[in-house]
Amino acid sequence: MEAVYELLKAVSKEHFMENMVSIPLIQPVIDNLLNIPLVGYVVALILWKPMFALLIFPGLLTLMTVLLFIIWFERKLTARIQWRRGPLEILRWAGGIIQALADGLRYFFQEVIVHRDAHKPYFIQLPILIFIPVLLPLLFIPAGSIVGIKTPYALPVVVAIVSLIPVFIVAIGWASNSRFAYVGTIREAFMYFAYEIPFILSVVAMILVYGTADMTAIVEKQTIPGIILNPVAALVFFISTIMATSRLPFEIPEADQEIAFGPFVEYSGIMFGLVMTIAYEKMYILALLMSVLFLGGGNGFPIPLLGDLAPVIWMFLKTMAVMVALAFLRSIYARFRLDQALRLSWTTMLKISAVAVLIGAALNIAQVA
Repeated sequence: MEAVYELLKAVSKEHFMENMVSIPLIQPVIDNLLNIPLVGYVVALILWKPMFALLIFPGLLTLMTVLLFIIWFERKLTARIQWRRGPLEILRWAGGIIQALADGLRYFFQEVIVHRDAHKPYFIQLPILIFIPVLLPLLFIPAGSIVGIKTPYALPVVVAIVSLIPVFIVAIGWASNSRFAYVGTIREAFMYFAYEIPFILSVVAMILVYGTADMTAIVEKQTIPGIILNPVAALVFFISTIMATSRLPFEIPEADQEIAFGPFVEYSGIMFGLVMTIAYEKMYILALLMSVLFLGGGNGFPIPLLGDLAPVIWMFLKTMAVMVALAFLRSIYARFRLDQALRLSWTTMLKISAVAVLIGAALNIAQVA
């Protein structure tokens, strides 16, 4: 207890207040709360910008809210396009908007079955460990002045961490020790190698455009949205995002009509709930990244009363626009065959991404941004 007390003394409330989120609209309320001994410390900690980025935006609270919304929205949108009703019975008067929450509760109380042929320790641990590469990128993505870890190498760090997610998915399929899971795992590996090079080249193209890998600097330099400066890189990034998140028409690793949910076929209960959301969490991260690189991130009309929250709102709206566009694809495209997707990636997309890099280099030389 003495060690904890000394730590609290070293990290004082004033330390957090030096780098706290400013919200003029409710500043009097915040000031009153800060004067209350224990409550003031907690408020200062939560509004401390690195902690705010971790817990609120783009961190855990926003991530959970987005997951609950986008799963419901995707089902509802697909149903409407296909002349169905979609989720309706749970909170019927609101269109079943908490359907995803109800599904989560159902998963939580279901039995987790570990079949006898599975590699049990890895089978149980990997769905939890995969949240490390899922959550870490959120610390490096800036929303205005709010960022968890600020570094000039933020962009390559995020890309490197996101690239680890398919490795965990392949490991999950291996831990399942099932022939059906193996099929989905091999498909995941094929798709990973196919989209990763065009994806990285599109990011390199934007690094060349802005002459920096610091995402905060990229947003500040983006007086003209990146999607206008280099629309080819934006196209490659968007298609790569579809592939990376297994969205239709590239829902090839799961392909539930063919191989019963691919690498995750052996999971049940809350474990299935965890692995099922991986694609949506990755979608959220890549949508954030696309809003930073191509849509100006937190740039937008200033809202003085909201202070540091204004960039948060603009970035959230842009991110949701990207995610809604990705959800819309589910309703209008049929799934590609694996060979078709690989041919597209290794030929057309690779060529287009090379063009994007050339455009980025030309813009760098011309010092447009």
